[in-house]
Amino acid sequence: MLVDIVPVGSVSAEVKRAASSALRSVYDCDVTVNDSQSVPTGAYDSGRNQYCAETFIQLAERVGRGEKNIAITPHDLFYRRRNYVFGLAYLDGSGSVVSTYRLQTSSDGGFSNKSASEIFENRVRKEIVHEIGHTYGLEHCDNNRCVMNFSPTVREVDIKEENLCGSCQRHVH
Repeated sequence: MLVDIVPVGSVSAEVKRAASSALRSVYDCDVTVNDSQSVPTGAYDSGRNQYCAETFIQLAERVGRGEKNIAITPHDLFYRRRNYVFGLAYLDGSGSVVSTYRLQTSSDGGFSNKSASEIFENRVRKEIVHEIGHTYGLEHCDNNRCVMNFSPTVREVDIKEENLCGSCQRHVH
């Protein structure tokens, strides 16, 4: 399985590296990093001052070279009526997206004594693994330690691990 990471906008080398290594370690897949892309035309919603997540998925599907293609962007994303999303993927689809915009809040609420950059990197790893999980057909998991647990805030992201629980692991083919 090849996963192609599609950076959209200015994505740091650290973020690309974190995403690649998390995907390799959890899914044992090959990972490539595509050329940086500009924001898709029509993605910006001036009323919300945010970007439509679906347009980033379409871009990843269009330019990605993998069986799975994931856009990573520093831009703030929304989906339908939700105020914001960390990422979005279609079940069993080939494209997905993760936004690092809201993963950068400095603290993890005293949850650990890790540095801000380490906390941020861990969140990126978990959200990348989470969205690619959806493309493998995994739904949200009730286990709050499983990476497929629904995490509406960074607090939940910080609590969960970057790995799949046994039940989710068995569903990945």
